[in-house]
Amino acid sequence: MDIVIKQLRKADFGKARNFAVEGMHLHWYASSKMEIYFYSKYFWYLEISKATQTLGAYMGDQLVGVLLADMKNEPTIFTSFWYKLYVKSVGFLINLGYSKASNNYESANSKMLEHFRNKHTPDGEINFFAVDPAIKGKGIGTLLLQELEREEQGKLIYLYTDSGSTYQFYLHRGFEMFEQHEIELQINRNIVELQCFLFSKRL
Repeated sequence: MDIVIKQLRKADFGKARNFAVEGMHLHWYASSKMEIYFYSKYFWYLEISKATQTLGAYMGDQLVGVLLADMKNEPTIFTSFWYKLYVKSVGFLINLGYSKASNNYESANSKMLEHFRNKHTPDGEINFFAVDPAIKGKGIGTLLLQELEREEQGKLIYLYTDSGSTYQFYLHRGFEMFEQHEIELQINRNIVELQCFLFSKRL
């Protein structure tokens, strides 16, 4: 069955959020199914509220991949007072319980972005990119990137990723690694060592 790239449907938000739990290792930040649910919902609302490009990959009527991008001087697509309220409320609780882990990660990303902006003027960021982990080898991620390139041709974009994800995917599709930082995350008495990366590409 062919894969079609089109505007993400609001009805598929829950499925897109579930892709992130495994694909973006959100389960590292939670110790129970309830925590995973609330954290993944927080993460999704945070990113969808900023997105000016919301691309969904569909196989028939089934969502199989998502790409969100925040492009400069373009309007956001999905805005909601309730999304912002949820992000603010749950974000407060996350900072109470996981502040050290989240601060280490965010600090590394902030430093890399500062260095990147000292040398470049980016036009946007890919802030969410996930494919159904049950479907592999169909070129879904490549199709989503190609559609973004078609719509935002010539623009400079960046993204954050890390060694816990399949970051090699970006290297094989024309992205360049601008910088990397090694960090340690302490999560539920476990130490997780990560390399954080900032990648960029002229579309």
